[in-house]
Amino acid sequence: MRVMKWSMIALAVSAGTTQFAMASSQDEAKGFIEDSTLTSKTRMLYMNRDYRNGAGNIAKEGGGFKSGYREDWGLSELLNYESGFTQGTVGVGVDAFAMGTVRLDGGAGRQGNGLFATRGNGDPEDTQSKIGGAVKFRISDTVLKYGNQFVASPVFSTDDSRLLPEVATGTLLTSKEIKGLELSAGRFTSLSSQTGMGRDSINGPGEPGLTAANIAGATYQFTDNFVGGVAASDVDDYFKKQYVNLNYTLPIAESQALNFDFNGYRTSSQGKELAGDVDNKIWSLAAAYSLGAHKFTLAYQRSTGDSGYYYGVDGGGSIFLANSVQYSDFNGKDERSWQGRYDLNMASYGVPGLSFMARYVNGDNISTSEGEGKEHEFNFESKYVMQEGPAKDLSFRLRSSVYRTTSNYGVDTNDVRVIVEYPLNIL
Repeated sequence: MRVMKWSMIALAVSAGTTQFAMASSQDEAKGFIEDSTLTSKTRMLYMNRDYRNGAGNIAKEGGGFKSGYREDWGLSELLNYESGFTQGTVGVGVDAFAMGTVRLDGGAGRQGNGLFATRGNGDPEDTQSKIGGAVKFRISDTVLKYGNQFVASPVFSTDDSRLLPEVATGTLLTSKEIKGLELSAGRFTSLSSQTGMGRDSINGPGEPGLTAANIAGATYQFTDNFVGGVAASDVDDYFKKQYVNLNYTLPIAESQALNFDFNGYRTSSQGKELAGDVDNKIWSLAAAYSLGAHKFTLAYQRSTGDSGYYYGVDGGGSIFLANSVQYSDFNGKDERSWQGRYDLNMASYGVPGLSFMARYVNGDNISTSEGEGKEHEFNFESKYVMQEGPAKDLSFRLRSSVYRTTSNYGVDTNDVRVIVEYPLNIL
């Protein structure tokens, strides 16, 4: 996403005109137990990837592969406990989680969608589990947390697209002392994958993993409708990365609004260059028009530099771009891509909780060893969330992707996912 030096002067000037909060979060602390929460999230995920035109994971005589597919089905449970903070000038608390998966289907010949780890004999694991925790301290509206945690920074973001989320280990400082301004800084020294139960398993056995990632960021709410943010990271022996976001909403009428969202990155390799020679600038601009139950979105994304955009060792979610969709991220070398999207919220038609989405993305100008590569992807999604009763918030979601590409850039794929999720507040 792009080359840029980020200056904090504008943010500091704007923040200086705001007022400090009259009472801090720590002043209102009720206690370690009194402010505790315990939640659970049960997720069932069925995932099928059908590889077309000779691709796949089934070998054929004479070399190559037959048309094949990967099919997995599993169940996961995530328990998450967050204590309150003790009272006093310095509040102390702890966060803890326990999570695990059970394989319902998907043998060695069909697995490979990232739902389960693989044993030495090639079979997927039947069950997996992981526990972790972090200690936290709060002074006023500033929180310091150390230990295992889920992170959502544009330059270091743990992924939760399968059964279990990635987990990072390190220190994160978050400050909201000035109204409208949020500052963050952190250092993370390990990252476990969604199927890796070990402390540092993001790149698999025998491969270099995360050594250390230093991150910093700032987000400022300029007005009720305008938000801006910057972030930067330094991942040892991999790369340095900078990010910027501008988001503006223009109200038009009671049921109409126009939103503009700009995201951009610049990435440059460093040190041992464990990710290769990375030199990339990539940005996206999306414009969304909302009209009652309907939303229409157009987006453009552009990648330049000597390589495509790289992420993963800094978290599988570290790609805050408009055209990062269900299957492809449209982040190839020199790639340019357009998106058209339509969303429908059926609440306006008497069916609250039901929604639909259709999206088409087309990318071209990709630099490959065989010349220009092209790709396109069509997505369809439907979701229903229970609105009341004992199963309130239980959701059913169907995601479908048809992906096609040219040259040697990728593999034609049909991707279908069925996701059932039930979040529950226990405390």
